[in-house]
Amino acid sequence: MEIVLASASPRRRELLSLITEHFTVCPADADETLRDAPLGEEVTRLSRLKAEAVQAQHPNAVCIGSDTMVTIDGLRLGKPKDADEAASMLRRLRGRTHEVLTGLAVLTPDGGAHTLHTCTRVTFRDFTEDELAAYLATGEPLDKAGAYGIQGHGALLIKGIEGDYYSVMGLPVAPLYTILRDIHAV
Repeated sequence: MEIVLASASPRRRELLSLITEHFTVCPADADETLRDAPLGEEVTRLSRLKAEAVQAQHPNAVCIGSDTMVTIDGLRLGKPKDADEAASMLRRLRGRTHEVLTGLAVLTPDGGAHTLHTCTRVTFRDFTEDELAAYLATGEPLDKAGAYGIQGHGALLIKGIEGDYYSVMGLPVAPLYTILRDIHAV
């Protein structure tokens, strides 16, 4: 069975390759405008939209969509537009716990849909301004939701996590494997 990942993310590609090497990548062209709904529902909805956009091009494939959102104090932290916004986000997260929600949608050629979302609590340590400047200098924060990558230099800022590490990276690996196994795609 053909598997298509609806994402341009190198991290999601890397994570899916833990399950199978047999998949193709097709970035999704989907409207990611957020609605006023519970965040878990929103990341699941956006994941499904991405999978549906790709399934329109690959109707005989299993299509996988995923979306990740960082939230603290009721605010959604997306990808920062510049280094100043990244610094502001990281200062807000410093010394505190926030949530990372990741949605997952797996659509099958027969019209089946398997969706879920995970919620992982991430606690940052109280890092210094010099450490913040050094992290910003890596350029890593600019293309990550919440302005950090747990799998990269951002790991130096983290005190602990409660939940699924891979969901923070952008793809809940174990739940995805279970779905793909159960539908006989792997």
